[in-house]
Amino acid sequence: MDGQTFSGETEVQEVDRNVLDAVATGHIRSAARLITRIERDDPAMVPVLQALYRMGGRSKVIGVTGPPGAGKSTLISSLVGHWRRSGLKVAVLAVDPSSPFSGGAVLGDRLRMVDHSGDAGVFIRSMASRGHLGGLSRATGDALTVLDAMPWDIVLIETVGVGQNETDIMRHAAVVVLLQTPMGGDDVQAAKAGINEIGDIFVVNKADHKEADRTVQMLAEMIALGQRLHSERTWRPPVVKTQATKGEGVAELAEHIDRCFAHHADGSDEARQRTRTRTRFRIGEILRDLLDRRMRADDGQWLEDLLDPVIARESDPYALATRMLERAGS
Repeated sequence: MDGQTFSGETEVQEVDRNVLDAVATGHIRSAARLITRIERDDPAMVPVLQALYRMGGRSKVIGVTGPPGAGKSTLISSLVGHWRRSGLKVAVLAVDPSSPFSGGAVLGDRLRMVDHSGDAGVFIRSMASRGHLGGLSRATGDALTVLDAMPWDIVLIETVGVGQNETDIMRHAAVVVLLQTPMGGDDVQAAKAGINEIGDIFVVNKADHKEADRTVQMLAEMIALGQRLHSERTWRPPVVKTQATKGEGVAELAEHIDRCFAHHADGSDEARQRTRTRTRFRIGEILRDLLDRRMRADDGQWLEDLLDPVIARESDPYALATRMLERAGS
């Protein structure tokens, strides 16, 4: 993705109209091929993504995250079934932080969602977040651009809620559902540090567990505290109890998701700021990727001479970083 790849702020390079039309009409194979090219880090995808981005913005993008074993895939499968019975078309992007060849969460996701495999109104795609594929953020953001240009009513992103993935998902999805399993008080307290910053809706799955009600209560107390500390927030995250394997609580969760979207669509300053934050984050991803590519261009030989003054303390890393940023935009 060199400086000549981008076509400018107002113009997009000419792209095969057949490809764009296929995506716009919901051709699943075309979308799958484009996502494969994204995973392969194909630089020729940039003008395609530019055109698709300008075509998109109609889908409701929902992130679902939580610790391993919380039942995310099972809950998503139940949600998909609920929405399909209402006639909505749903795409699912399951992001696995491990290698796609490990047979881990990727295979599990597909097995748990097999009930929808023959449904033309459902698209399920697993992606790996390995570093050479651009990581969770970059690959997911590009894949979302493809899916968002299609006639999906809902696009779900599932990711394992460990480490950075949780914060990434809140910057890609308009509404984030955070799952928790029933846990003891000490476990909830340990999760408290960032929990109020991530979820728009909290779900305690496995509702038949003896600690489920207690976990719901503790989460509600944490949310109430967060609302007092951040009085500018007008959306109060609900806590929903579900039993995903039986579909219990799924309709209630879907209702809360609809309410959250309606709340964020009210044109308020808070809603506009959320959109601007997601857009700013996406631009930052692309800029970081552009810089990384420039650093790796020609095996990074162009950078070697620039390193010498920094090593000799005649210059500094900040000045060099500024020069690289200027070079990336040239």
